[in-house]
Amino acid sequence: MNYRHAFHAGNFADLVKHAVLGSAMARLTGQGPPLLALDTHAGAGLYRLDAAAARASGEADAGIARLMAHADPPAPLKALKAAVARLNPNGGHRLYPGSPRLIADALRPADRLVACELRGDEAGRLRQALKGGKAEILVQDGYAVAVQRATARQRLFVLIDPPFERADDYARAAEAAKAVLGRNPAATIMVWLPLKDLETFDGFLRRLEAGLAPPALVAEARLTPLDDPMRMNGCALVVINPPAGLEADAAAVCDWVVRICGGPGGEARVWRLGAG
Repeated sequence: MNYRHAFHAGNFADLVKHAVLGSAMARLTGQGPPLLALDTHAGAGLYRLDAAAARASGEADAGIARLMAHADPPAPLKALKAAVARLNPNGGHRLYPGSPRLIADALRPADRLVACELRGDEAGRLRQALKGGKAEILVQDGYAVAVQRATARQRLFVLIDPPFERADDYARAAEAAKAVLGRNPAATIMVWLPLKDLETFDGFLRRLEAGLAPPALVAEARLTPLDDPMRMNGCALVVINPPAGLEADAAAVCDWVVRICGGPGGEARVWRLGAG
C-alpha cells in the first residue's frame, strides 16, 4: 500500500485512530506526572481536504464529512468533531488535524512530544503545523527513536503508525513495541494497522503476543469481510497498557464507524489479546 497520508486524511480509518487517540490522551494527561508522547510516523500534522491529493481519493467524503454532519456521535467522536471545528472557525472541514497535532493540543505544559518523520518535505510541513509548540521534530527512524527514548523513569506514550509501504513494517512495528516495553514495561503503546486479510493481521498479533506480558486491547473496525487482500477492508488499533476506560470508548468508536461508514458484512470487534 503506497500510503502518502494526504490522499487518505479524514477517511474512516482516521476517525477510528484519532477518536481513540484523543480518548487515550485525555486519560493520560488528566492527571499524573509529566508525559512523553512519541509519534513514530508523524506525517505533515495538518491536511488540506480541499487539496488535489485529498480530492483525488474522495475518502474524506466517506469519513470526516459524515462525522461532521452527524448530530450526536459517541463522545470520543464528538471530541474529534470539536477538534476539527476549532481548526475551521468559519465552518466545514477544509483543514484536518493529523495525529501529532491532536497529541500536541492535548498535552499539558510539562508534557513533551517527539514527532518523527523521515520524509523531508513532510517534516517541513509538520514544523509549520506544530509551530509555537514544544514539539521536538526529528527526521529520523521513528522505530529506533522510540526504543532509544524509552526509559523506566519516564511516563511514556508511543503511537506507532507506519505507512505500510515496506513489507517489514508489520514485523518492525511489533518488534519496536516489544523493545519499548523491554525498557519501559509501563509504557502505553498504540499501534495502528490496516485490515486487508486475516492471515496478515493474525501474523502481526502472534508476533506481538510472543513474550508479551502487559495487557493489550485490540479494536477492529471491519467495514467489509477480510476476504480481499488487495483492498483495505478496515483498520485496527492494538493498545498495550491501555488507560482505564479506553475499552468502552474504542468499542463505541468502532461500532459507529462500521455502522455509518461500512457495508454489508461489516463488523466491530473489541477484545483483549490472549482472551479471544
